[in-house]
Amino acid sequence: MRKLAVGAITAALFAAGAGTAFAASWHTIPTLSTGGGKFYAGQYKFWPAGQHHGSFEWKGKLQDTDKGDGHNVYMQVKVEGHSWSRYNGKQKKTVPLDYYNWDGAERYTEDAYIRVCRDKGSFHPDNCSVTKHYKR
Repeated sequence: MRKLAVGAITAALFAAGAGTAFAASWHTIPTLSTGGGKFYAGQYKFWPAGQHHGSFEWKGKLQDTDKGDGHNVYMQVKVEGHSWSRYNGKQKKTVPLDYYNWDGAERYTEDAYIRVCRDKGSFHPDNCSVTKHYKR
């Protein structure tokens, strides 16, 4: 009887661990592009509560696709309860990005939004890609 109980507990712990590992697996972000900028090879992960602040982690490559326009490109990411966060690229280059976004008032992040934009200066509005929304 005791061996049966220990086996059941072990199986339950294994199943819980497998669920946590699945919840923290990487998912693909499709290529995001706008005139002059592109974000590709993107991936995201929602970390479980207690690991990396229960954050939304995202990574990929940000590329300035119009090297002659004189404008920079950047990523914008938003998680629930916060404004957009900006992550700059470099003019005429492709840069790797890997960041965590989270809300410190919550155990884990549930909603995240991400898009790529081109900074056209102060006199012209920036142009951005379609905004992708991800849920845990």
